[in-house]
Amino acid sequence: MALKRRNKVDASFSMSSMTDIVFLLLIFFMISSTLVAPNALKLLLPQSNNQTAAKPVTAISITEDLKYYINDNGTQKRIAFNEIEAALQRLAGKSDDPFISLHADKSVPIEHVVKVMNVAKRNNFKMILATAPEE
Repeated sequence: MALKRRNKVDASFSMSSMTDIVFLLLIFFMISSTLVAPNALKLLLPQSNNQTAAKPVTAISITEDLKYYINDNGTQKRIAFNEIEAALQRLAGKSDDPFISLHADKSVPIEHVVKVMNVAKRNNFKMILATAPEE
């Protein structure tokens, strides 16, 4: 007597739900990574309890060993002082009312901070001095 099974086991596996999950995770990580922009330089900023709501176009950082860095599209690039003016004109030239954030370590002599502020003043840029919140 030849009896046949009616239920056959299907050995195929559908990957469509797995690819949906992978794409959703990919989109989530792409969005969350653009929201986080950490400052790669370790600076001890002066403390203040005043904050500003202005969004800067770019940021200039001065480290304790007097090296200048500029934030160019989310990356910190080392720059010589004599190149700061041209870089600021290139980055802030697109904006009508450009704000530039200045991150200076608190051990940096004030003359170096003033030199950068003079560059901003010559080009009619508004300068924001970044500070750490008071404890």
